[in-house]
Amino acid sequence: MRARRVRDSLKGWGGVGAMAGVCALALTGVLLLPLTTGHRGDGSTGLAGPRIAAGSPAADAKCTDPEKQTLPPSSADGPTIAAIKARTGEKRKLIVGVDQNSYRWGYRDPNNAGAKLEGFDIDLVHAIAQDILGDPEAVQFKAIPTNQRIPALQDKQVDMVVRTMTINCDRIGDVAFSAPYFKTGQQVLAPKSSSIKGYGPTLAGKKICTASGSIANLRLTGDKTAGRIPKSVNLDTVVPSQLDCLVRLQLGEVDAVVTDGALAASQAAQDPTVQLKGDPFTTEYYGVAMNLKANDLVSRVNQILVEYRANGWQTSYDKWLSATLGSNAGLAKPPAPVYLRKS
Repeated sequence: MRARRVRDSLKGWGGVGAMAGVCALALTGVLLLPLTTGHRGDGSTGLAGPRIAAGSPAADAKCTDPEKQTLPPSSADGPTIAAIKARTGEKRKLIVGVDQNSYRWGYRDPNNAGAKLEGFDIDLVHAIAQDILGDPEAVQFKAIPTNQRIPALQDKQVDMVVRTMTINCDRIGDVAFSAPYFKTGQQVLAPKSSSIKGYGPTLAGKKICTASGSIANLRLTGDKTAGRIPKSVNLDTVVPSQLDCLVRLQLGEVDAVVTDGALAASQAAQDPTVQLKGDPFTTEYYGVAMNLKANDLVSRVNQILVEYRANGWQTSYDKWLSATLGSNAGLAKPPAPVYLRKS
């Protein structure tokens, strides 16, 4: 039974050979960031583990609406943008941390010639590069696992991260975010035949996979400790990226995956044997993440998003996400921005 489910699930990617290609991309990391030093990693990627900045709002019980804690739009150039524009030759590119394995967000389709990066997040990156450098292709993509997004920004290995990154109170003390460009929420993904009904009592005794450093991992850990989900839920399976969770699910090594509903819907589109279970149990927003001191870049990206929401966002949504997320009014339009941060 398990072998048949795995075999059937691979059809969405063109067979065993195609899925092997995707897994090879995830493991070899052709564009992965160079090794970093000075921090202890998680042992799974050879990269540095995430750091917690002193004074993070994580300890601030008054932190509310973190998606509004961003700077007003501005088209002015500042020191960060000037440094990007000063790059010459082949190095005159925007350096962006992305995912290369999130179907329809940032991924390489093994069925397409050249397997160029494409998806909803990638379209936004090209729009930002067009505005700042005058060339949508002036981008150096660096694929990074979930738990390396913040260190990559803090160490200035990338100019920004556009990788389905949720804005929350923990993170706004470590990195700066743009205004949100997408609304989502945590959701459960499991085999269609599973007895799991959603986030709650039916997770009892089940093995759940989450990505290291993800909102899902933090939420489940906290909810289990607080007794909001059954104590028998097994959270031991923690992997570097969401695609690893899907593969574990296909292999029958775990019973379910918890991740952003928008990502889970795309994973369900890859694999016809799995489906979303229950409704989203959180409300979250994706933002473009940047170094905490890059104020001019934050304001510039927010200015770019003003235009992108009016001319570009809907086209990209219709191309990449409408097939899996449909015309849900809460998802099929960009979130309205609010700018509460002053400096």
